[in-house]
Amino acid sequence: MKLSGAALHLLKSRYLLPGETPADLFRRVAGAVGDAEAQEYFSLMSRRLFLPNSPTLMNAGTPLGQLSACFVLPVEDTLQEIFATLGHMALIHKSGGGTGFSFSRLRPAGDAVNGTSGVASGPISFMHVFNTATEAVKQGGRRRGANMGVLASSHPDIERFVNSKRDGSLQNFNISVGLDARFFRCRETGQSYDLVNPRDGSVWKSIAPADLWRAVAAAAWATGDPGMLFLDAINRTNTTPGLGRIEATNPCGEQPLYPYESCNLGSINLARCIRKTDLDEELLRTVTRKAVAFLDAVIDINRFPLPEIREATLATRKIGLGVMGFSEALIRLGIPYASGEAVAVAEAVMAFINEEARATSHELGERKGSFPAIDHSVFAEEMRNATVTTIAPTGSLHIIADTTSGIEPVFSLAHTRQIGEEKVDIVSPLIREYLPARIGGMDIMTQIRKTGSIQDLPLDEDQRELFRTAMEIAPEHHVRIQAAFQKHVDNAVSKTVNMPGPSTPDDVMQVFDLAHSLGCKGITIYRYNSRPDQVLAQGCPVCAIDT
Repeated sequence: MKLSGAALHLLKSRYLLPGETPADLFRRVAGAVGDAEAQEYFSLMSRRLFLPNSPTLMNAGTPLGQLSACFVLPVEDTLQEIFATLGHMALIHKSGGGTGFSFSRLRPAGDAVNGTSGVASGPISFMHVFNTATEAVKQGGRRRGANMGVLASSHPDIERFVNSKRDGSLQNFNISVGLDARFFRCRETGQSYDLVNPRDGSVWKSIAPADLWRAVAAAAWATGDPGMLFLDAINRTNTTPGLGRIEATNPCGEQPLYPYESCNLGSINLARCIRKTDLDEELLRTVTRKAVAFLDAVIDINRFPLPEIREATLATRKIGLGVMGFSEALIRLGIPYASGEAVAVAEAVMAFINEEARATSHELGERKGSFPAIDHSVFAEEMRNATVTTIAPTGSLHIIADTTSGIEPVFSLAHTRQIGEEKVDIVSPLIREYLPARIGGMDIMTQIRKTGSIQDLPLDEDQRELFRTAMEIAPEHHVRIQAAFQKHVDNAVSKTVNMPGPSTPDDVMQVFDLAHSLGCKGITIYRYNSRPDQVLAQGCPVCAIDT
């Protein structure tokens, strides 16, 4: 395997066991997941056509054996249950998983506490407790845990929640406002929107929906949080509606789950499915089918951190197969990311993957049995898995695979990335492959290292269009790409709408509106330099490690 310096650096710092090589890692994982299929699985991973989520790479074939990335835990309205969940969170983080919570069932700050003369401190105070606990526990001993905190838009503490990260706290949480169908009905009709105490159903306050919408946009403009979680869309397309409503997701928002459910994810490297200037559909079909079988097999060998998680996970057997390398694939096809053709490719490719994934799950269901909760589902035929597709961010996986992340455009042609405790300078190898080294005596690489862009260089317009980076693409187009994938994804799509520094809160509101109107299940924006600790920075002074 020819691995980049950044990939080797990441593997050594987080994934490889003592004395292990990258090839050893893939053999360990393949051998743990499949017996007869071990060689096929090794080939998939070593060729980096497909990679499973990080806990599977880290823990398969080890005594820990916890292989899932995504969990949702319940937060009920008693002190005992809150702190029981806190302990469960610590166990999951220690095993390498990330956790999502809906804090919407907790009574608001200032409400009465049964049996005492005191008052409740509210959900945000308990989020701080969870945040502090997360700081003390490293995932698998290698990284700090991640959380998603969701609060229903109807909760009396929602306005405080929206601004809860403005002071720099809750750094181990992503937060999202969970918007219900009633919110959107009130917003469309101009009615006021009631904020309701979940303890007794009493109305504490009525607000203008437009004011809350504007407040979320202003906070997201300032810090990147909160995101919007469109619970109306999530539950409208829920494949197991008989099990109830979904209220929360995993830390990056792509995996809606019931309390105690977990899900293991994996991603196909689309860039490696391009042959010359065409998509190799037969290869993509083969990879999709083998990846579904792999992810389903992971469920059966998984060592779940809690019996409740084992029970809920086996009831639905959710998996989430997605993609990475989408923008690299477009470049290899000669299609600009910021084009209508790219939107069409996104929809067509994901429709193909979803159809093949469902067909494989159906065949597995006929052979091995359907997921036990199928009577509560929308499926009339055998189906091994309640869900089969998810678009994850592939934050680490895409570096190992030497490709672009998830369905994101190239962030910057040269940038600095935080990997663990170190900053690594990265230059895209696509530059050397597709662009000239010099133009009119000007060294192209030197210029790209300064800015991460080619838009000011004397290159052909077609070249500049093909290599537009994330903030050189209109936010509206980011949303349209996300929506195109979402049409053919069972779960949800992790996508960041990158916005330039001069963007305004009104620009953010327009992104939110478009995302909901196009059927996205959630939306996250990030305005460049709105936070001092951002992971990616454009340009790099001395780019020594290339991906």
